[in-house]
Amino acid sequence: MNQYDLIVVGSGPAGRRAAIQAAKLGKKVLVVEQGKRVGGVSVHTGTIPSKTLRETALNLSGWRERGFYGRAYRVKQEISAEDLRRRLLITLDHEVEVLEHQFARNRVQHIRGKASFVTVDTMAIQKDDGEIMHVQGSSILLAVGTKPFRPDYMPFDGKTVLDSDELLDIEQLPRSMVVIGAGVIGIEYATIFSALDTAVTVIDPKPTMLDFIDKEIVEDFTYQLRDRNMKLLLGQKADKVERLPDGKVSVTVDSGRKIVTDMVLFAAGRMGATDQLNLAAAGLEADNRGRLKVNPETFETSVKGIFAAGDVVGFPSLASTSMEQGRIAARVAVGAIAGEPQKYFPYGIYAVPEISTCGLTEEEMKERNIPYECGIARFRETSRGHIMGLDTGLLKLIFSLKTRRLLGVHIVGEGATELVHIGQAVLNLKGTVEYFVENTFNYPTLAEAYKIAGLDAWNRMGEAPKGVSEPHPLDVQQEAAAVAPAAVAASEEKKAASK
Repeated sequence: MNQYDLIVVGSGPAGRRAAIQAAKLGKKVLVVEQGKRVGGVSVHTGTIPSKTLRETALNLSGWRERGFYGRAYRVKQEISAEDLRRRLLITLDHEVEVLEHQFARNRVQHIRGKASFVTVDTMAIQKDDGEIMHVQGSSILLAVGTKPFRPDYMPFDGKTVLDSDELLDIEQLPRSMVVIGAGVIGIEYATIFSALDTAVTVIDPKPTMLDFIDKEIVEDFTYQLRDRNMKLLLGQKADKVERLPDGKVSVTVDSGRKIVTDMVLFAAGRMGATDQLNLAAAGLEADNRGRLKVNPETFETSVKGIFAAGDVVGFPSLASTSMEQGRIAARVAVGAIAGEPQKYFPYGIYAVPEISTCGLTEEEMKERNIPYECGIARFRETSRGHIMGLDTGLLKLIFSLKTRRLLGVHIVGEGATELVHIGQAVLNLKGTVEYFVENTFNYPTLAEAYKIAGLDAWNRMGEAPKGVSEPHPLDVQQEAAAVAPAAVAASEEKKAASK
């Protein structure tokens, strides 16, 4: 039996980062991937494909230039599904080649097959030809990711009623679409197809959407969606979905409304891909959504020596955080020192327009009784915004009144997922409102919105007391208690429940 220091099941963001980290520490590592090529859901059906689809749609539709040239402006008059797929395949091939090269360079072994537990430290790998081999690991990391939730009552056919994985293989663009589920995935695809001039209706039983995002940002986002004639049926449940003889689909909601559409995308959640791992043989049990519970600092499960990271452990289910989870888990698994993960990380929603956030929302500031002030900048207030033809876009900064420190940054608009990193750095380095007021930003840039928002907050807060360059230690202590890890963890549980 082959013996390894670390066996990694899955080669997505968490799995590949863990494998390479352990290999760099001189450990013998094996990666098991059941897909045709390495990369996991992130490369083949999730993160990379959806963002590539978004970029292609915005480029070919001329979306970014319509502020100047009008709504009728298009780079390509007739956009087909093949146009979208062509760029996608080029991107995926590049991602896989880079990953395979990284594995080869770091001497990470990888096998294609389905892995399942035999004992706590032994796994059986079934290859495509039916051969079964057994491997043993001093530690095992489960980074198997997730798969779309597919309820029995939904008449999936891969053509007119699809899940988010099947959407990438459509043969023609629909003229109309109903998206069931107003979570991150549903909203991303709904807005992408809306940018391609598909008539989109979003249905969700919750009366609100994206509850973990600052409410003011969601309100601005919602206004933009309605302004371009997207229908948002929130607080309404899709009771019945049926395929019609003419090839269309009928969706009936509990309010009695009936919608006939070309295509239905069901995007109401995902399941941890743990059903084939034979978890019971290792003494593990997944929850009702197939997710595994782990120690949030080490990512070790309840069974010593078995770790889990990435989407399979639940919130925040981001490629970026999954990579860091995998790296920390690998270091702990092989006995190396692992640093404490950053308290605040950026969250990106690649909708049209983008949303990105880091730190506390205004609602969380109120819940924790932290006195605060906000500063707001609109992209149209910047010269760069005028150059780009932007009529929309909002950046919101939240500062503590006592310590003057930045505690939250929230952005909706073009380039939000890039711009947020300026705020993330200032937030984690405990910067104050004076940073934005006193520092110089390139001109003209959208980043100049930080100075505008900083000045907006400074005007409301007033100048810091003379002779005081540092916040009072007692204020810092009280504020730290208000945003203690336990409180942050409780907030994250709330966010996870809302997804």
